[in-house]
Amino acid sequence: MRKVIGALLAVAVLCGSFSAPAAENKEYGLSFPTLANIFFVTLDEAVKGKAKELGVNVYSLEANNEVSRQLSIVEDMITLGYAGLLLVPIETDAVVPAVEKLNAAGIPVVTVDRRISPPEGSTATILAHVGADNVVGGENAAKFIVDRLTKLYGEPKGTVIELYGFVGSGPAIDRSEGFQRVMKQYPKIEVKTQTANFMRVDGMRVMEDFIMSTPQIDAVFGANDEMVMGAIEAMQASGKFDFSKVVTVGFDAIDDALQSIRDGVLTGTIEQFPGKQASLGFEVLHDFVSKGKKPSSSLILIEPQVVHKGNINQLY
Repeated sequence: MRKVIGALLAVAVLCGSFSAPAAENKEYGLSFPTLANIFFVTLDEAVKGKAKELGVNVYSLEANNEVSRQLSIVEDMITLGYAGLLLVPIETDAVVPAVEKLNAAGIPVVTVDRRISPPEGSTATILAHVGADNVVGGENAAKFIVDRLTKLYGEPKGTVIELYGFVGSGPAIDRSEGFQRVMKQYPKIEVKTQTANFMRVDGMRVMEDFIMSTPQIDAVFGANDEMVMGAIEAMQASGKFDFSKVVTVGFDAIDDALQSIRDGVLTGTIEQFPGKQASLGFEVLHDFVSKGKKPSSSLILIEPQVVHKGNINQLY
């Protein structure tokens, strides 16, 4: 990897403080978890599109969901002296030492989608975080499910399966927090939670286990669309219960999910506008590097929206 990046760019390590960007440098880095998830493909494309619009170069590298690989990528980007880094952490705490090194090298950092979680005593500093309000997204998903169960049974009750995301990731933590916060208000709703790592195959596998152990399933919430789509495949294959009455909600609004809503299979998904997050995050980073302009807030959140058959044609 070092040879590949070195062939693209060979520059000196940036010196100076976090508040003194190297305006003449037009090379930026983007580090994100994986291209196996369509959400990050969209994010990657949006950053490159914004960089082209601004007349600068951005070099992006996925980390195959490996924390050690992401740390290595960031260290390479420090060595190569990028003007700034747009970062989507795999784990919110594991990347903190790398952010501290970026700070020491005078390279500003903007996080997108996932925030870092510096422990007490850490000096890690970011210019800004741009992302969806995942807690609100989880709340909105829960409220949507409660509303559908109430319409189905005349009151909010039933058994709900929550497919949790990648353990240690900010979105997984926040979406579950918001979801659970709402569900705890309804004592007749039982929530069973299991991680499925944001992966479709894991969503299918975990759902197969729930189907075997749970007499009745009334709703499924997946912290991303990949997991809930896998869960739907498992339910359809089982033939154990009337799938048409199961409320299914995902998160991310990927193309497969949107088509499934149009087909009347998936009930809903949460749109968190990854392209908007990415392009806005990169614009904030570039404004600071090129003009010394700091964002008005270090936390920029976009409210997620529920997409369902009743509004999909208005949104897309």
